[in-house]
Amino acid sequence: MLSYVSGCGPGGKMKPILVKGSEAIALGALAADCRCYFGYPITPQNEIPELMARELPKRGGVFLQAESELAAVNMLLGAASTGVRAMTSSSSPGISLMAETFSYLAALELPAVIVNVSRGGPGLGGIEASQGDYFQATRGAGHGDYHFLVLSPASIQEAYELTARAFELAERYRQPAMILTDALLGQMKEPLRPRKLRIRRYPVEDWALTGAKGRPGRTLRSLFLGPGELRARNLLLQKKYRAMRREARAEVLYAEGAELAVTAFGSLSRIVREAVEMAREKGYSVAFVRPITLFPFPERPYQELSARGVPFLVVELNCGQMVEDVKLAVCGRAEVESWALPPSDLPAPEDIYRRIRRCLARR
Repeated sequence: MLSYVSGCGPGGKMKPILVKGSEAIALGALAADCRCYFGYPITPQNEIPELMARELPKRGGVFLQAESELAAVNMLLGAASTGVRAMTSSSSPGISLMAETFSYLAALELPAVIVNVSRGGPGLGGIEASQGDYFQATRGAGHGDYHFLVLSPASIQEAYELTARAFELAERYRQPAMILTDALLGQMKEPLRPRKLRIRRYPVEDWALTGAKGRPGRTLRSLFLGPGELRARNLLLQKKYRAMRREARAEVLYAEGAELAVTAFGSLSRIVREAVEMAREKGYSVAFVRPITLFPFPERPYQELSARGVPFLVVELNCGQMVEDVKLAVCGRAEVESWALPPSDLPAPEDIYRRIRRCLARR
């Protein structure tokens, strides 16, 4: 059995361990001192509840396999309302079942972490690699005007670190945060250095439901019927989402002198980056842009490149979703071309390289 306790090598450096992406997510949650996990089995993310079931009780935490995704997310709401660090995970159809409670989590301003190791759709689809849940994650899967803060890792190490960071950001903004990845990254294995992370804690004493002994009682609610109450709550949330823009992150390579920028997120960005490197080795001036936060979307690099007239090629494993955010960021300043690939239609780096050459040839 794989050991999740990593020793130190020469010089005090952490020894790497070989893990799947889903396992790295669970380890990141433990590194952030997640205390409660509630979930229901569904491929391709079952390694998360398996690892949490084994490791959380050892740390004094609570693991509970719920009877359904609906039950799991409502248990998450209950735990989050007490101020403890709590998480659930699922895959695309299971995430859809949780959507109503997502809206309640946002309205109640509860910090919680949700993981979607997405699979192909629509419907039951299949377990092939897919990025078809981009809209679901960034636009809010439930009703009303709300957003999650959405992080998208592109490596096993990043899956570990971004999951841990999600707990900090969720507390900072009193806001649900989502890790959006897919079957490809969830099931692949890479070395991970489970280093100690500096994850900040934010106070919960002024809002958490911890029992009213010795203090006035508190109420968390999402029903607003008084004059102007619902308007005020929505304006408060929108102010928070604007403040969250400071958390927007992207990886940008080779922007100087670029004649074309290729952009992708998550697991597919690894293949795209290799194709960009191939193009540059052949003498083509191609930039690479990878959004790390999907909401808030990192508009700045797209604005800066498009202001110089640099066109974009958007590559994604869906029928065209992130391209809408790229077009909004570019705002007509440069051409944006979409190469949308249905679920499981995974390109090779050579395929993307040929598409890059065609884009440059048209210029």
